[in-house]
Amino acid sequence: MGQYVTMGAMLQCNQGMAPSSLMVMDASRPMVGGMLQATIMDFAPMTNVMPFGMCRSMANPQVAAATAAAMGVLTPMPCAPVIVSPWSPSGKVMIGGMPSLMNNSKCMCAWGGQISINNAGQTQVNE
Repeated sequence: MGQYVTMGAMLQCNQGMAPSSLMVMDASRPMVGGMLQATIMDFAPMTNVMPFGMCRSMANPQVAAATAAAMGVLTPMPCAPVIVSPWSPSGKVMIGGMPSLMNNSKCMCAWGGQISINNAGQTQVNE
């Protein structure tokens, strides 16, 4: 059993220092619990997935440069997510031709962060 993910779901990156929220931009989507339902294609950085505060991944060139300048002391820098593939796994229900996003889905940032869903944004249990 899982939960469908909706607009406003709380996200977390294991390399970020703050939670973020999911934005669903397509107003024609079905609603779940009064919120727009998300699909696995809602992964665009700065459109669907907002920054996670400060990034602490050494794979991020800004973090690596700041850490080098601080003589090896890890120096987090502002998060700018770089997500290059959809959320996975997907739900079984199709929304506008795309699989639904479920609360057990994850996606990866190019800087090595794993993004997960801490709160689906609604409370109904589905699938």
